[in-house]
Amino acid sequence: MTYLTAQLSEEKVFKDPVHSYVHVRDQVIWDLIGTREFQRLRRIKQLGTTYITFHGAEHSRFNHSLGVYEIIRRILENFTEELNWDHEERMLCLTAALLHDLGHGPYSHCFEKVFDLDHEHFTKQIILGNTEVNQILTKVSRDFPKKVAEVINKTYHDKLIVSLISSQIDADRMDYLQRDAYYTGVSYGHFDMARILRVMRPLDDKIVIKASGMHAVEDYIMSRYQMYWQVYFHPVSRSAEVILSKILHRVKALHINGYQFKQEPTHFYSFFTGEISLEDYIKLDETIMLFYFHEWINEQDVILSDLCSRFLDRKLFKYTNFDMKDDMGKLQELRQLFDRVGINPDYYLVIDSSSDLPYDFYRPGEEGERLPIYLQLENGELKELSEASDIVESISGKRRTDHKLYYPADIINKLKEHEEKHRIQALLGMN
Repeated sequence: MTYLTAQLSEEKVFKDPVHSYVHVRDQVIWDLIGTREFQRLRRIKQLGTTYITFHGAEHSRFNHSLGVYEIIRRILENFTEELNWDHEERMLCLTAALLHDLGHGPYSHCFEKVFDLDHEHFTKQIILGNTEVNQILTKVSRDFPKKVAEVINKTYHDKLIVSLISSQIDADRMDYLQRDAYYTGVSYGHFDMARILRVMRPLDDKIVIKASGMHAVEDYIMSRYQMYWQVYFHPVSRSAEVILSKILHRVKALHINGYQFKQEPTHFYSFFTGEISLEDYIKLDETIMLFYFHEWINEQDVILSDLCSRFLDRKLFKYTNFDMKDDMGKLQELRQLFDRVGINPDYYLVIDSSSDLPYDFYRPGEEGERLPIYLQLENGELKELSEASDIVESISGKRRTDHKLYYPADIINKLKEHEEKHRIQALLGMN
């Protein structure tokens, strides 16, 4: 028996609130879970700042990664009798599913935006670099780490395998929608996953869905649509994210300008320069960031101290709807008024935009094109989902965008009574 096929003497299970149990029988998977790099995901929240709005959303990328692995494991069990499936790719699918989020940083997307990073780049670095994960994958075969990285990067030659983990209906989405719904306590993200898994079929370079399962897929698409606008883009969570990003921007600006910190941002130095070693990246997690935020409350810099206090104590910015076409003049006036009353608009007057395309049909040649979901009819023919479903057709290809303007209502209300204060309040609709 090779390392690739080695089995544990006894199956290991993780009790999971979404999938009931996550089953591990392969030695490779068990060893990967135990690595330093995978255990780090326990210290990275799946939903970033969303716990500030939905207090149950404390779950981690570790939870989610196990969940994606479990969904793939179940899909492959269902493919046992399928002639269109290459069973020798089983371990590649399982490992790619388990490790797909390995490179996420603290507070994930907000952190990436501030320092212009890409978590998929660091996922690849961890898989291919001098890491415990790489050592285990290399034991499978010398080229196995490269294959896993290619699946996650969506460059692997077998697009069927890629689509299981990254497509418009994949194991990643099926886990995070249900998991995030469970931990936030909302009802939107629930759909009949068991039904979808039963009607998934491998066909050539893609996964197709038996037409009899169309209604379960409709439910999945609408669940995703609702979760984005009711949970992922919740304006209160976005307020916390705005403050978090401004903390990081302020620290970087102070460092560049030679400010003498009481608590030096040691863990952030390489992020400021963009010369980030893999070790620096792996060492930085949310527990480290929160330590710094606690310490920076005591800094002499009033802006950094205030922003850290706001983030830790949930003293968030208020918001108002903002029209990118009609309100730009109002924004310029507000920036001038903020300057006049001593509020720095670079940190306390922030536009935040949310945008999502819930489902898209195939439009060849378009940047970021998404392969559609196909239904397989009884005669074997394929039909694109939005052509068969009125529900999906109604939202297909339609991008929804929302803009909010965030501001510190408490600071504005404490200003002395004068013309500038009243004008600011009028422009922001605070009266």
